Amino acid sequence: MGKNLVIVESPAKAKTIAKFLGKDFTVLSSVGHIRDIPTKKGKDGIPPVDVNNNFATIYEVDPEKKKIIAELKKAVKTADETWLATDEDREGEAIAWHLAEVLKLDAKTTKRIVFHEITKPAIEAALEHPRTIDLNLVNAQQARRILDRLVGFELSPVVQRKVPGGRSAGRVQSPAVRLIVERERDIEGFTPEISFKITAQFALKDEGMLHAELKQRFKTEEEATAFLEKLKPAIFTISDITQTPGTRNPAAPFTTSTLQQEAAGRLGFSVKATMTAAQKLYQAGKITYMRTDSFNLSPIALKAMGDYIKGNFGDKYYQSRVFKTKAAGAQEAHEAIRPTDATIEQASSDSYEQRLYELIRKRALASQMAPAKMERTTATITISTATEVFEAKGEVIVFDGFLKVYDYSKKEDSILPPIESGDVLNLQQALAAQLFSRPPARYSEGSLVKKLEELGIGRPSTYATIISTIQDRGYVQKGEGEGQEREAIQLILKENEITRNVVKEKTGADKGKLVPTASGMIVNDFLGEHFTQVVDYDFTAEAEEKFDHIAEGKKEWQAMLHDFYTPFHKLIEASAGITRAEAAQAREVGNDPKSGKPIFARLGRFGPMVQLGETESEEKPQFASIPNGLRPDTITLEQALKLFELPRNLGKNDAGEEILVTTGRFGPYAKVGTKNITIKGHDPYTVSRETVLELAAEAAKAEVARHIQEFPKEKIQVLNGRYGPYVTDGKTNAKIPKDKDPAKLTLEECQELIKNAPAKKGKGRFTRKKTASKK
Repeated sequence: MGKNLVIVESPAKAKTIAKFLGKDFTVLSSVGHIRDIPTKKGKDGIPPVDVNNNFATIYEVDPEKKKIIAELKKAVKTADETWLATDEDREGEAIAWHLAEVLKLDAKTTKRIVFHEITKPAIEAALEHPRTIDLNLVNAQQARRILDRLVGFELSPVVQRKVPGGRSAGRVQSPAVRLIVERERDIEGFTPEISFKITAQFALKDEGMLHAELKQRFKTEEEATAFLEKLKPAIFTISDITQTPGTRNPAAPFTTSTLQQEAAGRLGFSVKATMTAAQKLYQAGKITYMRTDSFNLSPIALKAMGDYIKGNFGDKYYQSRVFKTKAAGAQEAHEAIRPTDATIEQASSDSYEQRLYELIRKRALASQMAPAKMERTTATITISTATEVFEAKGEVIVFDGFLKVYDYSKKEDSILPPIESGDVLNLQQALAAQLFSRPPARYSEGSLVKKLEELGIGRPSTYATIISTIQDRGYVQKGEGEGQEREAIQLILKENEITRNVVKEKTGADKGKLVPTASGMIVNDFLGEHFTQVVDYDFTAEAEEKFDHIAEGKKEWQAMLHDFYTPFHKLIEASAGITRAEAAQAREVGNDPKSGKPIFARLGRFGPMVQLGETESEEKPQFASIPNGLRPDTITLEQALKLFELPRNLGKNDAGEEILVTTGRFGPYAKVGTKNITIKGHDPYTVSRETVLELAAEAAKAEVARHIQEFPKEKIQVLNGRYGPYVTDGKTNAKIPKDKDPAKLTLEECQELIKNAPAKKGKGRFTRKKTASKK
């Protein structure tokens, strides 16, 4: 063991740092957090956060980290000096403090080092300028964690008891759900405005073609038709050609949120995928720290990028810039995300990591390059029979500037053909296309991050977790709809004849967008009515500001928690009188025309459903699940009645088994005898018996291919799985060694494999110990 022990939180980070340090240093990893606040009360009934004792908090060690902690304790005893080198944000500071507490290190004297990039100069500089653990940062992180736990401890059980389908509520997740719900309702309440856009194609003398658009739009078909009639005898003349110089400036280097937005828009990455790839690039020493809200670049980085730009593109492409950070309370790091070495083009063999690296590298280099210069040309075309004018526009890049790094091509220019003022044009065709104004766009992961940042909700380190949580809870899902068809009118003037066409177009597509579920909307409404404080945007943002003040040493963390908890707990106490029926928000859709019974739409234990008949009546009501795409608050009587047509009986198969078609939580399916077969992609109301039997036959073939052998008496099967053959007794799955033939395994061998199968890993929950640390 060397004289110096360096502890980081990631094995990959430890591996990279170890390359830069000599034989006197040993680098070990804690593998993330080693302890946390429990999610439940202990067997002794003591809550993990004692609100009556100034928020005294119990922290418990993660059972899966016991071996790691034992190794770290052993290493600490034999080291002359221990250095805590966790990440430089609040979360990293908290990990360092927890390590000091568990490893019995003195937080006031143990050396704490931070660095924004994992390079040899940065590590050496950090070792030369150590500090101690910043308890203000620790307190800010602890206050956030305690506050979130208190909301979880007290509000989530209320939601679970009162709201059917409710699973949890959170200080940050609930405002995020509110944003998505409000956007959905804005879309539902939107009435599109109709207009007609006129475009034209003109033939030129040299057989070229000029495309132009009328500056004015018309509100009705009649107005558009009348205008096209005017064009029949008209003479079209180019009356003016203007050329205007313009510039396009590069964007600032990436912060966490802008990286997430750009990766989502350009690469199609989820926020989680972006942060995973960025984390690996950082740990490999390829980029600077990826959790930051600063646009700042270090003087060393600026000089290195300037030298690279001048050396590879020429002096005229270089322009030094300093971008000022706009985010309130920016404190997570001191520098924007950039490559540690801008000369490196290939940073990883992993395609996700490499594509993200290219995005980061090009953005950072472009930020220090000259603006692109362009020339915009506008040709005005007068109409002899009307006062309106057409305009043809083109744009040519005369100096590519920062676009050079993005491999700009001249093909991207929109060049106008050779034309002169006074030219008379020959109209080939004019098109009046009916347009519908668009409703507000649903949030994507990237645009939600942008909105959360604008409102001050969450911080760079929390965006990915927020978005994952609201989807995991079933409050929000990624849309899969391609949209609905609608008709649009097209009026075409060609050879002095006007033709009217009606074309089909898609509207309302939500594929890949964040869409609230029925339970998400009802939980949001429940919280908005009874716990306004929790979903209030300003309140959530103010809490973040207070965390910043704690980090800066301007506010005492227990006082901040008291300010929140006292009014919050009163709301919890007042919620005792709310009935489950009130929270469920049952809605009467109408009456069944056959029986006259009322039909209700509501959220049930297993999701949204419709109910035919009163619950209190002597005759038992009928129930039907509401499928994806419909919601209790918007379903119509016609749609509800159709749901009661399921299950459909399609007769019997050749074996005399009954065939039923219905829909459930996971979509439409058929029940053939005792077997369930998915019919995803088919309409359960129209799918034929023949189609169901074909799907059943395909499922049977797949089952045969999956089934290797079985021992029915012992209920043991040998199956082909996604990751290869395995043995199962229905409770435990055991992998089969490569040197064993799955088809020749004996019963005894199968039983032995199941017996020796590794235990299933827990879900990351902490088990209460008798001894617990407090702060």
